[in-house]
Amino acid sequence: MMVKEYDLNQIDAIAELLVGAFEHNIILLKGDLGAGKTTLVKAIAKQLGSNEEVSSPTFGIVNELNLANASAFHLDLYRIENSDELQQFGFDEYLHNGDYCFIEWPEIAMTFIAQPHHTITLKYLNDNTRNISFK
Repeated sequence: MMVKEYDLNQIDAIAELLVGAFEHNIILLKGDLGAGKTTLVKAIAKQLGSNEEVSSPTFGIVNELNLANASAFHLDLYRIENSDELQQFGFDEYLHNGDYCFIEWPEIAMTFIAQPHHTITLKYLNDNTRNISFK
């Protein structure tokens, strides 16, 4: 497990460190609104070879990202209210397709995530500083 504070101008270095530590392709991102989950996914996607503009998938629920040699899916479950909604948009398919799957607000889906995964928890400390824990 890694826990550290970082300045937002160090985000690319943090993303590089995380990518180097990934053993699983399912990454759960937890943290309050404004903690920097989407910003971190952008930096991780860049480290994985994406040159796309990553935006929050809050309204569309899922964004597909093209990486250097693969695809990734960025899911935001903030507006999902129950497990029926997860099934309606095919949540299980994203978990089982073998691509990277970055899931913001994963709490509502934990009973469906049986696969090995990483959890990244972000805490807002001030406008420039975050605390990150990775396991």
